[in-house]
Amino acid sequence: MINRWIIFAACMIVGGGLGFWERTVNGLSFGLGIGLAVGALVWLVIDSFFINRLLRWLRTEQNNETPAVMAGTAPSLPGVWGEVADRTRRLLKNRDQQYQESQARLDEFLAAMQASPSGVVLLDAQGRIEWCNQMASQHFGFDAQRDVLQHIANLVRDPAFKAYMAAGNFKHDVVIPGSASTPARPVKLSVHVHSYGKDRKLLLSRDITAVELAEAMRRDFVANVSHEIRTPLTVLSGFIETLQTLPLKEPERARYLALMSQQSQRMQTLVNDLLTLSRLEGSPFPGASDWMTLSALLAQCEQEARALSAVLAPQGHRLEFDAGPASEIAGVQTELYSAMSNLVTNAVRYTPEGGLVRVSWTLLEDGRGEFKVKDTGPGIAPEHLPRLTERFYRIDRSRSRETGGTGLGLAIVKHVAQRHGAELNIQSEPGQGSCFSIVFPAARVRRVQAAQPAQAT
Repeated sequence: MINRWIIFAACMIVGGGLGFWERTVNGLSFGLGIGLAVGALVWLVIDSFFINRLLRWLRTEQNNETPAVMAGTAPSLPGVWGEVADRTRRLLKNRDQQYQESQARLDEFLAAMQASPSGVVLLDAQGRIEWCNQMASQHFGFDAQRDVLQHIANLVRDPAFKAYMAAGNFKHDVVIPGSASTPARPVKLSVHVHSYGKDRKLLLSRDITAVELAEAMRRDFVANVSHEIRTPLTVLSGFIETLQTLPLKEPERARYLALMSQQSQRMQTLVNDLLTLSRLEGSPFPGASDWMTLSALLAQCEQEARALSAVLAPQGHRLEFDAGPASEIAGVQTELYSAMSNLVTNAVRYTPEGGLVRVSWTLLEDGRGEFKVKDTGPGIAPEHLPRLTERFYRIDRSRSRETGGTGLGLAIVKHVAQRHGAELNIQSEPGQGSCFSIVFPAARVRRVQAAQPAQAT
């Protein structure tokens, strides 16, 4: 690259030489002036050329969508323009690096909000959606692409939410139905708005359906326990007051005492079932190292079923017990007996006098074991089947109390089955009887080889 100072000096020499030919001072000055002007003009032209190259590069850099690529292709310029271009390139490179780091942090932040179990919606000062994560799209039915810049009030039309946003008091949350809520499967959302920046808002949503359901179940549980205990307590209190105030004959006194014993036994059974449920929920899962024979469990169930049948039905029931192939099952004996006994005694309670209750144990082809109780009772309507394992849920409350049921038996069966990795199946039709079965996994079931009789020598 030709040095501009050399060109400028050459112009001065040429101009001075032209003036020297006139051999006058004025001519020499005039020549030097011409040389100076020409040199300055050449200097300006060269600088303009370099400036144009630098400007073209900067314009290309400004218009390019990938500035990091252009930052390394600065033009090669001499002197001070080369230093300007190099410093500009370094500044652009630092700017691009900062931009990429900021973009990476932003992407990580958005990814974290995308992974949040809560719905996140960013609203501008006018209440329009700037961004929302996938969970918020599910909660409110948003389209993350289409609904950007849509006003939140146009998409969430629940009156409680509109009143909440209009009041502007965001110290507490508001509970509204979710977009997927139906009468059969209600969905409840807790929505809380937080202000930030210049009138911007952060909206957080959380699915509290399970919490609301658990709270409702807790209230129902407390109410049911109170009701179940209040009835026998009322009876006991009345009988005690009668015995204390009235002179009764021995037959009447004996009858009242028998009824009192019956009610106290009912409360004792209820308390035992509640303690059993509490123990099942609070204890660790059973291991698979303690094995017991199925025949022993079935023998206990049969003994209890026949005793209950003799009390409830003077003519009894037809009870059939099939122990199937000799087998063992791994688990907690008291829990397994409680589950099996509950199914058997329920069948006896709800089967009419003279009806058939068949209990069987079967080894399935895939190695699992099935404990089945089938009866010829009145059957169960389809709408009741999903709720049978709820605590205190009864199809016929008066019938259950007459037969001594507490409403907790199937809840205990469900918990025992879950703790042993088993599956509780219920099949029933009105007028066709019911079939309850527990299918145990193959890891907890094994066949026992029968002992061969010793041969005489």
